[in-house]
This record gives sequence, C-alpha cells and structure tokens, in this order.
Amino acid sequence: MALSHEFQALTKSFSGFGVDEKSMISILGKWHQDDRKSYRKGCPQFFTQDDRLFEKWDDRHVAFLKHEFLRLKNAVVLWTMHPWERDARLMKEALVKGPQAYGVIIEVASTRSSEQLLGARRAYHSLFDHSIEEDVAYHINNSCRKLLVGLVSSYRYEGPKVNEEIAKSEAKTLFAAIKNADKKNPIEDEEVVRILTTRSKPHLKAIFKHYKEINGKNIDEDLDDELSLDETMQCLCTPQTYFSKVLGAAFQNDADEHAKEALTRVIVTRADDDMKEIKEEYQKKYGVSLSKKIEDAVNGNYKDFLLTLIARGE
Repeated sequence: MALSHEFQALTKSFSGFGVDEKSMISILGKWHQDDRKSYRKGCPQFFTQDDRLFEKWDDRHVAFLKHEFLRLKNAVVLWTMHPWERDARLMKEALVKGPQAYGVIIEVASTRSSEQLLGARRAYHSLFDHSIEEDVAYHINNSCRKLLVGLVSSYRYEGPKVNEEIAKSEAKTLFAAIKNADKKNPIEDEEVVRILTTRSKPHLKAIFKHYKEINGKNIDEDLDDELSLDETMQCLCTPQTYFSKVLGAAFQNDADEHAKEALTRVIVTRADDDMKEIKEEYQKKYGVSLSKKIEDAVNGNYKDFLLTLIARGE
C-alpha cells in the first residue's frame, strides 16, 4: 500500500515549475492499481469523480502538466540554438502572441550588442523570408510601432565617447516630451523615438543623468504609465535591473504563463553574458538568492538544468 509521504512527494513533483521526473517515476513505477486509485481519490485538486463513479483528471491540470513537462525540453532547445536563431525565434513568437509579449522584442533589441542584433536580423531573414523590421511594422498597430521598428533596426555606436552638450540638450527634449504627456504620448514623439533608438548606451546614460539634474527625479519615476518606454530605458542602461524584475514576476503566485516562460528565456539567454550581475541585483531586490528561489520553486531536471546555467562563470 502506498504511504502518505509518497502521496505528498508525488503531489509536489506535479506542482510548481517543471515536473520532478525522477521522483514521479520512482513512485509511480512501484504503485499497484489500488495505490493509484487511492491517490486519485485523495487528490481532488487533480481528479474529479465522474457521474459514472470513476476518478478523472481535471482537464485544466492536464493542460498545466503538459506545459510543465515541456519546460525542460524548451530550455534545452533554446540553449543549444545559435544565439542569432534563438533571438529571431523569440521575436517572431512575441509578434504571434501579441501586445502582452511585445516586451520581449524590446528586451532582445535593447540588451544585445549591435553585432548580436544584426545577427538576429540576418537569422530572421533566413528563417521567415521577411525582415523583422517589416514584420514589426505590419503586425504592431498601436503607439509602440515606431519605437519597436526603430529598436530592431538599430545599429548603435558602442564606443565610450559622449558629447555632453548634446546629451544635455537631449535630456531637455525628453523632459519636455514627458512634461507634455497629457497633450501627446511621449512614445509617439519622433524626437523621443530618435534618441532611444539611435544613441549609444553611454550617451543615453549621460542623458538620463542630465535629466535628473533638470527634474530632480530619475526619468523612470516619470514613466509609470508608459511601460514600453520604461522597459526600453531599463534594457538599454540597467539591464540587470530589468532582468531581475522579470525573474521576480515569474515567481509570483499569480504569474500567468507568459510571465512564467520568462524564467527559461532570461536564464538561457543571459547565462553566458551578465548572469552574475543579474543574480546580484535579484538578491538585492528580493532578499533571497536566485539559486535558493529556484531550489524552492522549481522541480526535477528542469531545476537542475537552470541551476547549472546560472552557476556558469562563478
């Protein structure tokens, strides 16, 4: 007869991110028919009794489990892809999913180097027989269109030189656009889009420094209602802050599937780049290490794979 601790262990293996395959196989492999029936009757969160008096899987939980079984496969597939192909596919998927996923396009376009983004654009041509620029322009019909087309088209200067006078002037331009937001959405202002989509990252940091000198507040404090602009500025200048927030949202109890998928995306795409800085920012923001959070919230081989990736470079 199955023991209560086995019931608990199996339930745990079905809950959270991923599925604990090893535990599941170990337990289910030795259970007899009566053990499995007892488990079904004792787990109304997974099974409901049919009017014909048999216990059937809840359809919603079956769909949930399919997602969880796929997490490891998706992570492995993304990890083994060429980074250019990976970024191209991530942007294409975001376009298909619609407005809730457009932040992924901002993320890819703004956190990659000029050469990396150019490579992703070339991969997009090969994979989809279109340019990412034309697909973004075609599919996106809201106020984000100009910004997103500009971001995916960008090839930024990556040297250290900054013209402080121009940076100061452009800080005033941003301040004026944000101050007049009640008359015109800043994301539709051509000068705002030009600055964010063409200037180097050191230049943008100088602009934001001057903005604070002008206004007395950081620019992100004035952008609470314009998420796309805020995300763009964070991705360009403080990507570790942006990525730590995305990871934090993935672990929320009410996180939707889009938010949960970001756990795989962020760890796979940043493991070879700035994971050390992201982990430091996550610890600072949430008071717990990213490793500990993964240990507590993630299951099985998926957990082991994520922990292996975030440990690279330590």
